[in-house]
Amino acid sequence: MAKQVVQVDRVIIRFAGDSGDGMQLTGDRFTSETASFGNDLSTLPDFPAEIRAPAGTLPGVSAFQLHFADHDIMTPGDAPNVLVAMNPAALKANLGDLPRGADVIVNTDEFTPRALAKVGYDANPLEDGSLDSYRVHPLALTSLTVEALRQFDITKKEAERAKNMYALGLLCWLYHRPIEGTERFLRQKFSSRPAILDANLAALKAGWNYGETTEDFSISYEVRPAALPAGTYRNISGNLALSFGLMAAAQRSGLPLFLGSYPITPASDILHELSKHKRFGVRTYQAEDEIAGIGAALGAAFAGSLGVTTTSGPGLALKSETIGLAVSLELPLVIVDVQRGGPSTGLPTKTEQADLLQAMFGRNGEAPVPIVAPCSPADCFDAAVEACRIALTYRTPVLLLSDGYLANGSEPWRIPDLTALPDLRVEFATEPNHDGAFWPFLRDPQTLARPWAVPGTPGLEHRIGGIEKSDGPGNISYDPDNHERMVRLRQAKVDGVAASIPPLEVDDPTDRARLLVLGWGSTYGPIAAACETARAEGIDVAQAHLRHLNPFPANTAEVLRRYDRVLVPEMNLGQLALLVRGRFLVDAIGYNRVRGLPFKAAELVAAIKDVIARD
Repeated sequence: MAKQVVQVDRVIIRFAGDSGDGMQLTGDRFTSETASFGNDLSTLPDFPAEIRAPAGTLPGVSAFQLHFADHDIMTPGDAPNVLVAMNPAALKANLGDLPRGADVIVNTDEFTPRALAKVGYDANPLEDGSLDSYRVHPLALTSLTVEALRQFDITKKEAERAKNMYALGLLCWLYHRPIEGTERFLRQKFSSRPAILDANLAALKAGWNYGETTEDFSISYEVRPAALPAGTYRNISGNLALSFGLMAAAQRSGLPLFLGSYPITPASDILHELSKHKRFGVRTYQAEDEIAGIGAALGAAFAGSLGVTTTSGPGLALKSETIGLAVSLELPLVIVDVQRGGPSTGLPTKTEQADLLQAMFGRNGEAPVPIVAPCSPADCFDAAVEACRIALTYRTPVLLLSDGYLANGSEPWRIPDLTALPDLRVEFATEPNHDGAFWPFLRDPQTLARPWAVPGTPGLEHRIGGIEKSDGPGNISYDPDNHERMVRLRQAKVDGVAASIPPLEVDDPTDRARLLVLGWGSTYGPIAAACETARAEGIDVAQAHLRHLNPFPANTAEVLRRYDRVLVPEMNLGQLALLVRGRFLVDAIGYNRVRGLPFKAAELVAAIKDVIARD
């Protein structure tokens, strides 16, 4: 029968099920097809906190949310229009986020009395009327998949595993997504297992055909491609963009890239990705622990490489002494901290931005380091290039603060022209620089950077180690005046970075706003969406976002004092607000949540209205 096609401007879909149900793969493939179609998009993968939580339990639910549209969007969306729930746990864990009238596609095969009891359902929600305010589509997904694959020489268990491809095919039909990219992906993934390949391809097409023929779905939806600036695009996650940014910086500097790292969630993908690119002069070292990882990276920097180490919050704490050593030695080193919920092990798979004060002060003594924070998954590329620029120019360790939301989320990325990136080439010291001798701390008058001398260069031998050195000659020094001079010089060098970064920009369309919403890191999207919504309701509100957190842009004080109130939303208990109050004597108002999830735009709209109502 002919089915109606409805045009919509945006859709938010959430796939949810057990870890073994393949929800992350399903969401990733739907995202890739959506990206190839030309929509703007933003994703939020949500992993269980345990590696293998018990099947069918609430802690074991894995989810993937995708927001795609025919226009520019900034967040994965607040409330899903569609929930695909593979079992009762997935339904119960996610139902509270759905607006009334949302579509709920459920795998009825999993709604057994035992599975319902495991998550606290006294009755089957598909039968007791509790879902009457939603458009429920009960489908026996597992049985349908097994029936569709009956002809293949595979076990029943292998057939059941393909139910995610069946669901993907159905959703691709429902929203007019192509499936050719997924077919190519499956052929590559299962090239050595032809029976499994054929079964997954068949399940994908069976799901598509079910949507085409069933009477349960009489309407399909179409979201037109977005009008994006001209260029070549690809879908990219934050960790992948960050990896590419590090490689691009190495290419622009002409230096080999060395990564010393210990695997830790959610930063491990950077190690995995960089390990694939030896042909670009990348060397990766999986160390036995966090301390060895940064020690190797600092040694590589001493030897003339672009040294990088990656970690998350607990690992950053372990690396603190070696970061202090890098500050003392004044060598370029990039430390990537993909923040997660803490303290201690905390919430390994959940996001947070609570390492700002650790990045700023988490070392013994006066050990200042520049801090850079990306604002979106694609921006991780540019932030990585910027962190490398600062490290190489100023001969200093630099902390790059990403987080789990940025690391795992994805969005379209316009591939840049490599030649348009900054020229990061450095000149190594090759000869004595002071009366026939080599002084390792004879500084550049503009940047205060010291010479970078590769070990083994004749005549440029110099002392290395954590004990204080004399300014200029670099001899070990216990002189109080020299120590104060070196401490102040290192601080002045970091402060001087402000001269090479752009001013803080403010989005204030009417120029009448009395409230400024100030953010950093991954809060950019929710803040921007919230300000856009507030303005549409007639509220004058300004927005500014900090990429550089140490030093702050030179005009930060001027911007902050332009407004009566400053609202600072953070996924912590007020760390940037504390710095703003202490540095600029501005009574910043914090809006703070530490739930392991990014902000929703709607809650920030409410926060904006609440602050304005205080006047």
